[in-house]
Amino acid sequence: MKIAFPTQQNFGINSPLYNHFGSAVFFIVADTDSDHLETVVNPDKDHVHGQCSPLKALNGTPVDAIVVGGIGKGALQKLQAANIKVYRGVEGNIAENLERIKSGKLIDFSMDLTCAGHGINGECSH
Repeated sequence: MKIAFPTQQNFGINSPLYNHFGSAVFFIVADTDSDHLETVVNPDKDHVHGQCSPLKALNGTPVDAIVVGGIGKGALQKLQAANIKVYRGVEGNIAENLERIKSGKLIDFSMDLTCAGHGINGECSH
């Protein structure tokens, strides 16, 4: 399974999970079958809130799932329509969230958990 993790810093598996899908600078894609990591630069990170194009953000990289701390309703709907599972990540790094997803401890992201807007400094205000 290929799982994308949004992050602002590229420290590989030790990168901290970012709390807003669409404005992440990078996505670290972990292949759970091969343990291979791939870094994807988000070309859509400067979009207007509500105008996120999640497949463009992934820069054409196919994934089976996303683990993120926060995401807008529109982006969640678009990912679900593309049959990409979205999990609500927890504070910490990619390695910690990867272990949680493998052990079934992360929940599916639901519409009632989505981000309603950006805060003063661009952070997710969920």
